[in-house]
Amino acid sequence: MKVKGMRWWVLGLIVLVTIINYLDRNTLGIMWAKIVEDLGLINTEGLSEAEFNDLSKKLFRDINMVFMVAYGLSQMFSGKIYDKIGTRRGFTISALVWGISDLLTSLTTGVKGIASARAGLGLGVAGPWPGAVKSNAEWFPQKERAMAQGFFNAGASIGAILAPILIAVIYAAVGWKWTFVAIGVLAPLWVIPWLIVNKKGPKEHPWITDKERDYIISGQPECNVKSDKGLSWGQLLSKRKSYAVILGRFFLDPIWWMFVTWLPIYLGQKYGMDIKQLASHMWIPYVGAALGSLAGGWMSGFFMRKGKSVGFSRKAAILIGASILLPSLVFVAFVQDPMVAVSVMAIILFGYQFTINNIQTLPGDMYTGKSIGSLAGLGGAAATLGTILSMLFIPMLTAGDNWTPFFIMGASLVPLSLICVFLFGGKIEHDALVENNTKQ
Repeated sequence: MKVKGMRWWVLGLIVLVTIINYLDRNTLGIMWAKIVEDLGLINTEGLSEAEFNDLSKKLFRDINMVFMVAYGLSQMFSGKIYDKIGTRRGFTISALVWGISDLLTSLTTGVKGIASARAGLGLGVAGPWPGAVKSNAEWFPQKERAMAQGFFNAGASIGAILAPILIAVIYAAVGWKWTFVAIGVLAPLWVIPWLIVNKKGPKEHPWITDKERDYIISGQPECNVKSDKGLSWGQLLSKRKSYAVILGRFFLDPIWWMFVTWLPIYLGQKYGMDIKQLASHMWIPYVGAALGSLAGGWMSGFFMRKGKSVGFSRKAAILIGASILLPSLVFVAFVQDPMVAVSVMAIILFGYQFTINNIQTLPGDMYTGKSIGSLAGLGGAAATLGTILSMLFIPMLTAGDNWTPFFIMGASLVPLSLICVFLFGGKIEHDALVENNTKQ
């Protein structure tokens, strides 16, 4: 049996599990207020509403810090693990770990139990990020990789769009505990079609057509490298251009997490929204994010089709995205109307995804097969570290329900990321190809 467009079937399954990934991530934040109330996580005696909100934010931050530490460690090691065992087994392990962890949250009765479950979730949900970069480098020619990465990132946004709606519906029907069960089983179920469809890589897959195999391989400049043993972390860290990814993501990724983690808290505390109202507002910013993912991938591919170099194409797209992102972050800091706020946030996340999509693609532009996941993992770990550091300040910055400093902090991170990408990136080309050409 031969299947046309096999690479798109593989990517489609990765997009699907990314949607599930973001459903699992958002369960706690969306139902947080109800969980705090039902489990009595905060003693409300003698507290004003503002004092209660501040304590709730600190507790939520502390639990998410546990999640982020696990997520960061997983990002770092998942890239290396995916390089060693391959994306087929890597995605399988990740999906099982995070799905079971989210499901087990239904059994928790206190802060320690919730934090433990979120740690397991963090270990699992991180893997697909270096995994997708590696899979896209394997299954797509270079000119299509940013677009493939765009679809992957759009999956995260679609998951974030669906999460408040789907979680609100399930919660209304069965309560928060069974909501964790219903969402948690999705990732283990996804493993079944994944193992059936993703049998081998494009060079050996029995279902791929000869025409598609030739198209993929001929469009991969690294296919001319005779051997690829992969670089160690030390070797990657010794190369200047690696820091375009590592530091670029260290500064930029916290912006995404500011919204993923804190948007339901922001809308709930600033505008008094309950779970149903969150469902009617929270999806709007992520529509912008999904469109930005696709537009950013298309834009760099457009430049390449016009004959521009990979480096020019990626950097031009990064600049375009940042020019949308930065002023929008400054503007939203002073918005008071909830509908205007979420609409501007859609523009913010459009610019963010437009930018980060091209930064995430850089490992596949700079290195070959067995090094791609490792650098993507290091970039993800750096992104998590940046997020953890920024998260430490958020309860302090938003004390008294003043969220303006929260957005100003996000705006300050954009130029820092750009400086790192352009300062360290240099001429973007495959490391192994440069070495081969030097030897010849």
